[in-house]
Amino acid sequence: MRLSARVDYALRASAELAAVAGGANAGRARPVTAEQIARAQDIPPKFLESILLQLRRGGIVQAQRGPEGGYWLARPAAEISLAEIIRVIDGPLAHVRGQRPEELGYQGAAQALQDVWIALRASERAILEQVSLADVAAGKLPGRVNELAADPRAWS
Repeated sequence: MRLSARVDYALRASAELAAVAGGANAGRARPVTAEQIARAQDIPPKFLESILLQLRRGGIVQAQRGPEGGYWLARPAAEISLAEIIRVIDGPLAHVRGQRPEELGYQGAAQALQDVWIALRASERAILEQVSLADVAAGKLPGRVNELAADPRAWS
């Protein structure tokens, strides 16, 4: 799986907002400026602005302009999965040449590849939909994710 810088920055910015909200509820957490997020996560500010706009349009964050303005999560961090953020930024998970795996038409000896791509997407979903922003912000990942990350083979 290859994640773009845009997705990486969106996940990091969203985790920062979740940490500020305390992982509690969206209610109306203290707004955080794009500059504060950029500084905290070492994200290029201009790039972050366009990412935050995408996250706002995707219903992940809300924003307010002005001296008391900034960004905050639109919903409780526990209700926002990493998969949702990735889809807002880059579209559906696991595409092959821009197509969904079930739409591919492999023939002959390569026919089983379609099942491999579908299984890969299911594996990605199993992890990315299970992990919420609250999990990331609190540093408390689901058990299965910790198990997979603890396997030395995962690191090479």
